[in-house]
Amino acid sequence: MSVISTFSISASGMAAERLRLDTISSNLANINTTRTPEGGPYRRLMTVMESALDGRGVRVARIAQDESPPLVVHNPGHPDADADGNVAMPNVNPVLEMVDMISASRAYEANVAAFNAAKAMAVKALEIGKA
Repeated sequence: MSVISTFSISASGMAAERLRLDTISSNLANINTTRTPEGGPYRRLMTVMESALDGRGVRVARIAQDESPPLVVHNPGHPDADADGNVAMPNVNPVLEMVDMISASRAYEANVAAFNAAKAMAVKALEIGKA
């Protein structure tokens, strides 16, 4: 495996984890959104990753919506409450989102470390050729 392909693999991982972090941020930002253009409450988004076409690295295949039912909360004063006073809330669990955020953050850091290790090896190889 060449150093250049190592850079490419690490960069693809960083890009995928950045998109995963963006998706998690969107979920947390919409944790109380009860009305969307599609109708109903916000639905949690998840990134689905797969191996890149060349087999080196990763890519985001799609961003999927969580199809689990919305949470129903009794809040008769809410503008989106039904006749019984129940409100359909987003299916976003802040604890799960924070765990996913830590996981994505650590995966991003691991890709940065791999990139920097490959860079250091390339620099050392160039120094050997200089001597």
